[in-house]
Amino acid sequence: MNNSDLNELVKKVSQEYFGKPFIHRAYFNSRLKTTGGRFHLKDRNIDINPKIYQQFGYDTLVGVIKHELCHYHLYNDGLPAQHRDRSFKILLKQVDGLRYSPIQSQAKKKTYHLYQCVKCQTQYIRVRRIDTKRFVCGKCHGRLEYLRDIK
Repeated sequence: MNNSDLNELVKKVSQEYFGKPFIHRAYFNSRLKTTGGRFHLKDRNIDINPKIYQQFGYDTLVGVIKHELCHYHLYNDGLPAQHRDRSFKILLKQVDGLRYSPIQSQAKKKTYHLYQCVKCQTQYIRVRRIDTKRFVCGKCHGRLEYLRDIK
């Protein structure tokens, strides 16, 4: 699927589910990492993450398009169009759009670092790596050693 196919799909979904035309541009933006799509207030264009279609398929792509079209049509009608607004939530439920991006849940996997005290065997789990030459155990002031990463 290319940008022109996506633009035609957005126009079709807009007419079918909202009963209103989509007169701006929709295109793929590969720089989007954690979001499924984005509606630009300035020029009213819509960006869609190409990973949505590649990894999750056509139905998920249509759900993301419905989500962005909710922002689009509410904004054009002069109504509140943010995620927290009641009008947005009601319209999204009516058209059966996706509330959250499926990519977002994949992107937030953190790596933790496991350290252990040589004297008292106390284990410490940290998000950031620490300098074992500088930091010591908080209980016995023993030397810390790095064990492994935890995903």
